[in-house]
Amino acid sequence: QVQLVESGGGLVQAGGSRRLSCAASRYIFSSYAMAWYRQTPGNQRELVASITTSGATNYADSVKGRFTISRDNAKNTVYLQMNSLKPEDTAVYYCNVPIGTMDYWGQGTQVTVSS
Repeated sequence: QVQLVESGGGLVQAGGSRRLSCAASRYIFSSYAMAWYRQTPGNQRELVASITTSGATNYADSVKGRFTISRDNAKNTVYLQMNSLKPEDTAVYYCNVPIGTMDYWGQGTQVTVSS
């Protein structure tokens, strides 16, 4: 069973930082790339960042230079370090793992950036 559990969301002032965590089932963590998406009301989920099993990363243009995705294989956890946060970063952030033709998602964690 695929399980993804996010944590770390909350309210932060513009310019501040926040670190999100996603704990994944052990049997999937070491075998698959992981990603963070975000979604605002009325909009589709958008890719924020992804990381392969070997650690190669990819970022949306809107977060490059501010966000960092990383993974700790010993803890089966992927992180999203968010710095220099902006009000437009306000969203529900979701952890994702694509396995074959299926996408698996966590429950989401709300990040609100106040101006």
